Amino acid sequence: MADNKDQIPGPDREPEEKKYSFLQETIKPKPISRQQLVRQLVRIAIYGVILGVFACLGFFALKPWVQDKFRGDLETVTIPEDEDSDEAEERDGTEEDGAEEQTDTEQPLTAESYEQIMASMNERAAEAKKGIVSVEAVSEQTDWDAEMTGIKRSATGVITADNGQELLIMADNSICADASKWTVTFDDGKTYDAALKRQDRNTGLAMFCVARGNIEDTTWDAVKVSVLGNSNLVKQGDVVMALGNMFGYPEGMSYGVVSSTEYKAAFYDGECDVLATDIATEVEGTGVLFNLTGEVIGLISPSVWKDNENNVVNAYAISDLKSVIEIMANGESVPYIGIYGTTVTSELKEKQGMPAGIYVVDVDPDSPAMEAGIQSGDIICQVGDESVSSIVTYQSAVLATKSGRQVVVKGMRLGADGYVDVKFTVTVGSKE
Repeated sequence: MADNKDQIPGPDREPEEKKYSFLQETIKPKPISRQQLVRQLVRIAIYGVILGVFACLGFFALKPWVQDKFRGDLETVTIPEDEDSDEAEERDGTEEDGAEEQTDTEQPLTAESYEQIMASMNERAAEAKKGIVSVEAVSEQTDWDAEMTGIKRSATGVITADNGQELLIMADNSICADASKWTVTFDDGKTYDAALKRQDRNTGLAMFCVARGNIEDTTWDAVKVSVLGNSNLVKQGDVVMALGNMFGYPEGMSYGVVSSTEYKAAFYDGECDVLATDIATEVEGTGVLFNLTGEVIGLISPSVWKDNENNVVNAYAISDLKSVIEIMANGESVPYIGIYGTTVTSELKEKQGMPAGIYVVDVDPDSPAMEAGIQSGDIICQVGDESVSSIVTYQSAVLATKSGRQVVVKGMRLGADGYVDVKFTVTVGSKE
């Protein structure tokens, strides 16, 4: 028992601590060979290329959606007003004086001089071409003549403005007939889908647009917005450049002189000066008339003097169309009442006792004017709050109204006892 008690630990005795010994193993990584390292780097590079390709594809796929989703507000297009005639004449006079001082040192013209002049003209024409395009109607049926000749149904357009989302292009509305889809070909030869923004059958103009996001950088480098010049300064004998589809095919070019600036083309609710030239054209030719500084001074249209059989370029003077262009560029309808009129001259006032205003020569059937009761022979004196003393002031007053709104038109009508006051409430329309 004593021996057993000796083996039992007492309260003052601690149990023996058991100690165990473990083997600690250190795992060392297997050394990577140079060949394996190269393979790993190649694999990572391939993964990077694949990821980059998918990222690029995703960017280009989502770019139109993102631009459409997060685009800002349209910028309002403002066409600059024409320079004052007196200031322009003073500036031109100063330039002419400077030129006269150099006449003593001028050399006689030679064949080489002519070549230099033409080379300079061609350079200016090439620069002006950046601001025009060819607008083509897209047909679902195959045009075999176009396939064989390469000449498609098209009209010349001029790049008029950039509203931040679209490039705006003014063209003759003859390209709109029997068409619902259009394309635009720029000076670099690239073709893009275009949409019809507005058209005005009264003046014969159409405004097309191409989304900025669809235009490639290479095209941006090759085009520009044309400068609309002051056609009021154009004089008989001025040298001009005609660019466009004047001869039945795009990219035509010709030079000539202005043969007359004394005549006008009339349309409902207004008129427009005509720049007549000695440049040959096809009957249905369209194009743009430029001065030598590359500014647009006229739009060549087959609707100018339709009965003209001389087959020469006649263009609507751009200054008389700027208000219409600005309205259409901002996506609005061009106001239309439907009156053919002429200014009551001082001679008519004296001989026939007519009041001041515009004499109504004709009224367009089914027009707002006809519906309101305006008749041929009436004299219009006021449109809204604007007094009317000439066809120019009448046209300006009409364009200052809004399509769809009502405006009070005041005038005078010849009765048994002379002219009496008349008043009409006209709902302004548009001729789209």
